[in-house]
Amino acid sequence: MSRKVVHVIGTGTIGEPLIGLLCDFKKDLGIDEVTFHKNTPLTTDRSKVVSLNKRGARLSTHKSKYKGFIDIGLKPEFTTEEAINRASVVIDCTPSSYGLDNKEKYYNKFLNNTLGFISQGSEFGFGKPYARGINDDSLIRGEDKFIQVVSCNTHNLSTIVQTIALDKSDNNLLDGRFLLIRRANDVSQSKRFVPAPEVGIHRDQKYGTHHARDAALLFKTMNKDLPLFSSAMKVNSQLMHILYFTLKLKHKTSIDEVIDRLHSNDRISLTDKINTNEVFSFGRDHGHFGRILNQTVVSIPSLHINQHKDEISGFCFTPQDGNSLLSSIAITEWFLYPKSYEDKIQCLKPFFFNEV
Repeated sequence: MSRKVVHVIGTGTIGEPLIGLLCDFKKDLGIDEVTFHKNTPLTTDRSKVVSLNKRGARLSTHKSKYKGFIDIGLKPEFTTEEAINRASVVIDCTPSSYGLDNKEKYYNKFLNNTLGFISQGSEFGFGKPYARGINDDSLIRGEDKFIQVVSCNTHNLSTIVQTIALDKSDNNLLDGRFLLIRRANDVSQSKRFVPAPEVGIHRDQKYGTHHARDAALLFKTMNKDLPLFSSAMKVNSQLMHILYFTLKLKHKTSIDEVIDRLHSNDRISLTDKINTNEVFSFGRDHGHFGRILNQTVVSIPSLHINQHKDEISGFCFTPQDGNSLLSSIAITEWFLYPKSYEDKIQCLKPFFFNEV
């Protein structure tokens, strides 16, 4: 495949900033063209489509919806299947379960002329789970054509486990417990807000919620079977998710040693802040269109060690989909440039912060 074409399906909270990132760093990433799929012609979304067009992205939609887009002043350049067929890599950023549906409906038809397909979040069963910096070594060229980029909270959880527990030794984690305190919806969304804190349900008997389950499956790609359990709840906020973690370790440690480990991972940001709005505001002011690309932002004042139980606890903030954007671009580059993808994604380094 001579031309490197990346096609993004969906223009929501991950799709829209991902298209923007790909366009802005197209030359550095070695991408010739970025196309995207918009499903419904809405005047409320027209401004965002126009902006993405100006940044170089080319619009596609279903043939039956061409007239609807033209009627509101937008001109699709490709049909849905044309855009998928001509793409080197397809990134599906549609809502939950649509990725699996699209796999059956479209993607399986184009296996021979497309390098890879990527889904977002909790699209369980789409393909091999992936998070940048966690299981890159498990990727197999030619075999892994379907990749599930895990959710932003699963990125956070997995990075904390890897850095605090497993960097010491593979058998260091005796038990990992997590509470995901989730924002109700994104600042860009008007629906599904909750009027008061809402507790979640433990749908998985072994892992609790999908966050620990997906993290466990992520580590299983490296033949690591970890004792993880997560709970989740929503709060009436639109700013950032928060992760509370408690890790019971085999080997004794100290706060200073933990901070040193966290600091040595350039995908982790540290902060002395304890308020979500202050962390969110930093991302808005200094990130790429508001996105911090670090996997997590750890609040140093919240860290605590129970020396009697060899447990470390703390709070960390989940960058609003920034970690998913990083993994999506990293795996896209792996499909396009498997031998040099780590060098190519260094162009994103300005949006990683040692400190927030």
